[in-house]
Amino acid sequence: MMDFKKYILDKKYLILFYIILMLFISLVIYLDITVKVSIGNILYINFVSFVLFLLYLIGEYLLYKRYYEDINYIIKNQREDIINSLPNPNTYIHSLYNELLISIYNQQNKKIEKLYEEKRENLEFITSWVHEIKTPIAVSRLIIENSMTKSKEEILDSLEEEIDKIEKYVEQALYYSRIDDFSKDYLISEIDIERVVKEVIKKHAKTFINKKIKINIENINMNVNTDKKWLIFIINQIIDNSLKYTDKGGCIKIYVEKDEREKRLIIEDNGIGIRKEDIQRVFDRGFTGYNGREYYKSTGMGLYLSKRLAMKLGHDITIESKFGEYTKVIIHFPKLIDYFNVAKL
Repeated sequence: MMDFKKYILDKKYLILFYIILMLFISLVIYLDITVKVSIGNILYINFVSFVLFLLYLIGEYLLYKRYYEDINYIIKNQREDIINSLPNPNTYIHSLYNELLISIYNQQNKKIEKLYEEKRENLEFITSWVHEIKTPIAVSRLIIENSMTKSKEEILDSLEEEIDKIEKYVEQALYYSRIDDFSKDYLISEIDIERVVKEVIKKHAKTFINKKIKINIENINMNVNTDKKWLIFIINQIIDNSLKYTDKGGCIKIYVEKDEREKRLIIEDNGIGIRKEDIQRVFDRGFTGYNGREYYKSTGMGLYLSKRLAMKLGHDITIESKFGEYTKVIIHFPKLIDYFNVAKL
């Protein structure tokens, strides 16, 4: 309930202005020698003015009191449908209050919906990730159980392959958890693309050999401004996808292009390609598409993370593909970029 004393205190400047104004008018009337007005009449004018002013304050108080009581009732009873329960505005300021409350309510609802969506997506990722990482763990146990029928070298190679898979999934989860705090953990410097690519290729050497996939690295002697650690992760995800969806005896080609606007690193394979209806969604979080469902169980996070990190670094990633023929992943490195502002994205 709105207290009358509090209301009067809230109107203290208006009351002070009224007192100063009436004093000024009374002095002008009293000191004016052309018009003779007695002190009694001046007091009468002040009295009538005071009564009218008091009636105005009481009327406004009653008007405001009803509005604030309705608001207080909503707050105390914790009404869920707050917006539809708002009282009808009696004044322009009340209508502004209502608009402000509706605006804040809608903004908070959007934030809550976004948090729920992120929570749902995180849960889906964790669930998918757990299922993914259980596979190499289970395979490792089988390898150990059947170790009597294989040589020591075969066992170690098989275990190493499964450990590499586990390491890949753990790395992906780690980068996923740190993507929102990216600005605290990056260092832009001039990086030699050739060294980075060869470092990533070396990590996948066994897969290249086992699947007999050829690697064709053209002249990629090119320097770019980026963060080495995050770029390695991006290229690693792309190479991993290329190896995953390229059949035995296939080929992966890596080369660079330059023009006035940007430098481009291109990773092209002659694998199964991407369907036309999927290509616009491959960077969406959790999207696996036809290939992910038909050929491999996938979390759908690799390209999503790569795209997010590339954008934060001031780069970009695009994909060109024809189903059944090839996939071309292009990392764009713009020549002019404000990395400080980009890192805030």
